[in-house]
Amino acid sequence: MPYPFALPEVGYSYDALEPHIDARTMEIHHGKHHAAYTTNLNKALESHADLQKKSVEQLVTDLNAVPEAIRNAVRNNGGGYLNHALFWDVMTPGGAKEPSGALADALERDLGSLDDVKSKLQAAAVGQFGSGWGWLCKDAGGKLSIVATPNQDTPLMQGKTPILGVDVWEHAYYLKYQNRRPDYVTAWWNVVNWDKVAARFGPGR
Repeated sequence: MPYPFALPEVGYSYDALEPHIDARTMEIHHGKHHAAYTTNLNKALESHADLQKKSVEQLVTDLNAVPEAIRNAVRNNGGGYLNHALFWDVMTPGGAKEPSGALADALERDLGSLDDVKSKLQAAAVGQFGSGWGWLCKDAGGKLSIVATPNQDTPLMQGKTPILGVDVWEHAYYLKYQNRRPDYVTAWWNVVNWDKVAARFGPGR
């Protein structure tokens, strides 16, 4: 997607994830927070024609190539842009409620049962101090791991590709769950679309 970057569509109505994620939170989260990351990323790049030729993935995985004056803006807003696009996608309504096929095999191989996966990712997300994310990632060889990142950092910065992520910034859950982050993450599993996660994992890994 070329510069100027556009706010990705959610692809479903804001109330589609009720009761687990409420419509008002979705409206603010997408229409205000994600929109702000998009606007601010474009603003940071507006006088850097060379950087405008790069994808957001290229920008955040090679931050040393970004001038120091805008590096933090690109890191924070580029990460926020990518992280939220994945977040909306893996929660798309109507998909599989548990993994199957190559993804299920890889999860069992690398992380244990589905309950183990949920427990480990929940621990990473709930245990993230302050704002951040919990992730299920794959490396170049298809090996799966669970990591947490602060703020809007993406696992791409660590050489890992995120295939599932839960946002634990307070704006993702506070209207409904207040300070009960564990309750939010537990409820969030009900809206994960494992077909979308499998597509990100890829066939035959």
